[in-house]
Amino acid sequence: MESLTLTGLLKYVAAEFPNRRAVSVSGKFDLTYARLHQLIERAASRLVVNGVNPGDVVALTFPNTVEFIIMFLAVIRARATAAPLNAAYTSEEFEFYLSDSESKLLLTSKEGNKSAQAAASKLNIPHATATLPDADAELSLSLAENESDSRLDSLTNDPSDVALFLHTSGTTSRPKGVPLTQFNLASSVRNIKSVYKLTESDSTVIVLPLFHVHGLLAGLLSSFGAGAAVTLPIAGRFSASSFWSDMTKYNATWYTAVPTIHQIILDRHLSKPEPVYPKLRFIRSCSASLAPIVLARLEEAFDAPVLEAYAMTEATHLMSSNPLPEDGPHKAGSVGKPVGQEMSILDENGVVQGTNASGEVCIRGPNVTKGYKHNPEANKTAFLFGWFHTGDIGFFDEDGYLHLVGRIKELINRGGEKISPIEVDAVLLSHPDIAQAVAFGVPDDKYGEEVNCAIIAREGSNVDEGEVITFCKKNLAAFKVPKKVFITDSLPKTASGKIQRRIVSEHFLAQISTAKVPKFGA
Repeated sequence: MESLTLTGLLKYVAAEFPNRRAVSVSGKFDLTYARLHQLIERAASRLVVNGVNPGDVVALTFPNTVEFIIMFLAVIRARATAAPLNAAYTSEEFEFYLSDSESKLLLTSKEGNKSAQAAASKLNIPHATATLPDADAELSLSLAENESDSRLDSLTNDPSDVALFLHTSGTTSRPKGVPLTQFNLASSVRNIKSVYKLTESDSTVIVLPLFHVHGLLAGLLSSFGAGAAVTLPIAGRFSASSFWSDMTKYNATWYTAVPTIHQIILDRHLSKPEPVYPKLRFIRSCSASLAPIVLARLEEAFDAPVLEAYAMTEATHLMSSNPLPEDGPHKAGSVGKPVGQEMSILDENGVVQGTNASGEVCIRGPNVTKGYKHNPEANKTAFLFGWFHTGDIGFFDEDGYLHLVGRIKELINRGGEKISPIEVDAVLLSHPDIAQAVAFGVPDDKYGEEVNCAIIAREGSNVDEGEVITFCKKNLAAFKVPKKVFITDSLPKTASGKIQRRIVSEHFLAQISTAKVPKFGA
């Protein structure tokens, strides 16, 4: 039973490698697997005696800190559901996510998060903080110091427990809630471990936010599942200036990132190269498409194979990946072969397509969510013909490698951040001087895609671009704010009179002489 849960896998690893380094806070301290396990068990016990029950949702908003890791795993150990949230959200966004997830408790760092706390207060959700000053200290948790009892001992984690709750921006204005079970998490960890042959000898530096499935599953949990080591940057987030010194100091053997970060790392290498680089087994890229030229430059600069992968939240991250060199070629422009699940290319009638024939990428397997929360309509569409539909268009080549050629969904993919354009539309349309608005993605060298929008002002209004952007900054997280606003008298429509984002995007892109060919990814 334990091998079917993430908690069971981590308990096994702690017993197998008690004295190995599990996690380091760069330049501060290290925690062994035995010590990490002890901290998680004690924190879980505190949660239980403070009334956190199996099935309760606990929201967490932290930088990339050891406190986040301990509390995230403690919530899951207590048979509750962890809901990590982006610290950059506005109060209104936090209010939606806390409410939609039905969170019972908000956990933050000692410094807190004003926007999250304001939203929690409005919803009458209690707030607690967690602090671990050093490796030998006890975790300071601002919950009542009830006498710890043995109730945790009687809590057995079950494969069907919903352990993780994330939101994915849908093509409707309402982001969809994705419940992922212990079994989903354990299955995905095993898939990631197997394709990259992760072992206790591996080490990585976490560069991606842990509220995202990419950083959480591929960087952190798959490392823990292998008894490998992870290092957290001292700033609690990626820093180009300290990245290579951390990679060298902590004997890193690989790292995973989105193309935007690979580009930043490359740019720094060209302008300020390190005296020496660590010998890496591989570099992994995922969450948005990696241009073949960037892949080639990365391989040349850092003398390691760059393996592009394909993933999504509903699949508990990994769906396909290019293999390690000893297992086969890795192809630029391809996201590799399916890993640990069935994958088919289906046409609109559910008919499986042959080699080189494009259709929708569909999957099924132990890592795939059983369905969106409280969203029967979305589930009906997503699980048609007995497969989960990704919304991406692709084809398999003669070697069985998947190539993505486009997206059915209209999500804007900004450096791996998936943004619902309808969510941006809703904010724009809430401005009193805007009559019509449509947000869309445009190609961007740094982020893959950037948010732009076109608006029609209300009659008699003199609203300008600066005012629109300022308004968006007050009502949207920074990464969702349109970079450019086109103010127009009319929006291009289809023959049937519908406004279609792709057509709007093409129309306004034609006005920008530097427009590039759109990049697609997942």
